[in-house]
Formats: sequence, structure tokens, C-alpha cells
Amino acid sequence: MGLGGGGTNGSKMVFGSKSDPQALKESFDIAFKSGFTLFDTAAVYGMGNAEKLLAEFADGKNFIFSDKYTPLKKFSPEKVDDMYSESIKKFNGKIPDIYWLHQPKYIEDTLPYLCKMQKDGKIGSIGVSNFNFDQLQTANNIVKEHGCTIAGVQNHFSLLHRESDKNGVLEWCKNNNAVFFAYMVLEQGALTGKFNSKKKMPFFSRRGFAYNKHLKKLEPLFKELEDIGKKHGLTISQTATAYAVSKGTLPIVGVTKPYQAKELSKTASETLGKGEILQLETTADEIGVKVKAGWE
Repeated sequence: MGLGGGGTNGSKMVFGSKSDPQALKESFDIAFKSGFTLFDTAAVYGMGNAEKLLAEFADGKNFIFSDKYTPLKKFSPEKVDDMYSESIKKFNGKIPDIYWLHQPKYIEDTLPYLCKMQKDGKIGSIGVSNFNFDQLQTANNIVKEHGCTIAGVQNHFSLLHRESDKNGVLEWCKNNNAVFFAYMVLEQGALTGKFNSKKKMPFFSRRGFAYNKHLKKLEPLFKELEDIGKKHGLTISQTATAYAVSKGTLPIVGVTKPYQAKELSKTASETLGKGEILQLETTADEIGVKVKAGWE
């Protein structure tokens, strides 16, 4: 399991509240002491603030560094170099263990260049994010032609969003020695059990607009998560995360408060039974709630 997040800038727009840097630091320290060493970020998260905070928190520590190139404009080597250079400058020259093409754009140009960066020792491995199965196949063929491999796929995955399981991406990862990084496993808090038809998410926020209208419909799923969780000694949010682990994914969980970091330790070692997984998936399918993010 890995930790990730968007820093402080922009958090109010998405979540309806602004993250506290001190709480983020305490959360990082607790997670690191608990054995979490994989941290995922991107140059565009929090307008660069996420990288800056992570670099400060992780300074002097041995950690696995996951970072991204986001193709904001048409490809050019200079654009990749500029974003990459700004990123590693914050980390005192530490190279990303895995460097992601954040969106399936300009892949015919960008992926060969990432292969060159890998061969030059600038990045450890190559990943692709927000790719569907056909795009993943294309990406894999491109990097193979240049003597490289796809080390990971990072896609939205949760009980409410199982597209990568249904379209073959997750199976492809299992068959090709690639790690599937699952983000938004808790759907920005909608699968934590903290919100329902009576207690809504902050209205003027991305998650409020996206999920408040579905919370009443999701209550049967909350009940199943709660019931299954009790058998394992887990909370609703821990059970939703354990589901993603049980499906063979590596969840990237956003942690902004110390208690959330403490909860993660137990989740990482828990797996659900096949019957429990099927029960949760059946209920989620019957409910039929699916929220797609604007960048997907």
C-alpha cells in the first residue's frame, strides 16, 4: 500500500476543507514508522505543493518515490525535462523509482522519451496512468520496441469504479508482472461511512457535487461494509480499502490526518474472502452508482 495526496493547495476546492501542514507531517511520520515507505505524488498535485511537502517530510529517509509527468501541452522533450527537473530538484536529486505518464496523451512521442530517460538512469521504471485496455496495449507495444517494459498502471479503482477489472487492465497487470496502483479506493470519502443522507459532504466542493446526491442510494453498501468489517475488526473505510487489496491492487491512499495513518496499518494486512468480495460487488452493481472524475 502507498500514500499519496494533493498537498494543501487546492484541497478546499476538492474536499471542502484545507489541509493542515502540521497534521500532514504528523500523518507522514506515523505512516513511515508503521512501515509505509511508498509515496506517490505528481508535479501538478497542489500546484507543486504536494512534492514540496513530501520532500520536506521524507528528507533523509529511505523511501520509494513515485512521481508523474503530466502532458499539459503538446509533447516536446523540453517540456518533459522541465517538469522532471523541477520535481527532482525538490528531492535533492533523488530519481523517481517509478515515473508515470499521467494521461494517455501524445503516447507515441512521450513513451519512447521516457524509455530514453530510463536507459540514461534518470528514472527507475515506467508507468502509465488513466489508461484503458486498448491504450495500455498500445503503450506496451511502444515501450517494447524501445527495449523497456510497463512496470505499473495507476487507475481509479474502488467498489464503485471497477472498470479496470472489467476491461482487462487488472488481469493484464497480473499476467505481465506489472503493479496495479489503485487510486480513489475510498471515493474521496464517500466509502468511509462518515457521510450519509443525513450528514452530507461539504456542498461547495468537488466531492460534495459528485457524491451527495448518491449517499442515500449507497446506504445498503455501507451496511454490508460495516457487517463484513466487524468480522475482521475493521471499520467501513478499512473494509473498502481491504477490498482493493484483496483484488490484487496496490491502493494509493490519501492521508491528511494522524488517525487515518494509524488506521492504515491494520488494513494493509487484511484480506477479504471470495464470498465477501462477491457480496460487496453484487451490491455495488445493483446500486449502480458510478462517479467518473473529469480527468478520466
